[in-house]
Amino acid sequence: MRRVIGLLTILVYAFMHLPIIVIIIFSFSKGEILALPIHGWTLDWYRQALHDERLRAGLMNSLKVATAATVCASILGTLGAYAVQRYRFFGRQTFRAAVVIPILLPGIITGVAMLTFFAATDIPLGLLTVIIGHTTFGLPVIFNTMAARLARLPRSLEEAAADLGATPVQAFWRVGLPSIRSALIAGALLAFTLSFDEIIVTIFLTGNQNTLPMEIWARLRFGMTPEINAVVTIILLVSGILVVLSQRLTRE
Repeated sequence: MRRVIGLLTILVYAFMHLPIIVIIIFSFSKGEILALPIHGWTLDWYRQALHDERLRAGLMNSLKVATAATVCASILGTLGAYAVQRYRFFGRQTFRAAVVIPILLPGIITGVAMLTFFAATDIPLGLLTVIIGHTTFGLPVIFNTMAARLARLPRSLEEAAADLGATPVQAFWRVGLPSIRSALIAGALLAFTLSFDEIIVTIFLTGNQNTLPMEIWARLRFGMTPEINAVVTIILLVSGILVVLSQRLTRE
């Protein structure tokens, strides 16, 4: 029985990761035809991708959106988690549920809802609307991470600071925040990764400025190329590093 479970586990992991391995292999192929076995290895597709103006513009837009959304989500998520964990107020549990709901909804629902809202309020679509959209699902990531860490943080430290004359803001800034800094960085890295790779909500909220995932999606309609595989491989590498760092910081 144990061997059967082990074999099934290997097959599941192989099914999950084999497509990723294939993409990485094809990104180094000399030929433009995606077929195995590949005929020769080259880094030309990576050089071509790095010198592609549209891809570089999409990369810069993705970095702007992910950075701005992560900063907004980090501030709002940290303050929200601190309020829920340190204070008792009417509607506390409802507030907690309302913060988490956006990440539980399918992306298409979030995208349509926000598109309807922006259309009704005459807000033009662009990077700003994409940032707002990405903040909505980045906020729950930060909120949950910070709430979990604050739940394990003894209140006695902040109470001791208050006894020494510190205001609630000073106690949080000088005592609470340094104690939860690693959790904040971990949540921010994960939120950044989710925002950088996101495409479903972006499809509804973007204007005439494409993010990198949107640019890749637009090119896929004309077929898969080694250049796209090279870009995807770079994104996989960077995203993987950020996720690993996030997980390591969460355990601290």
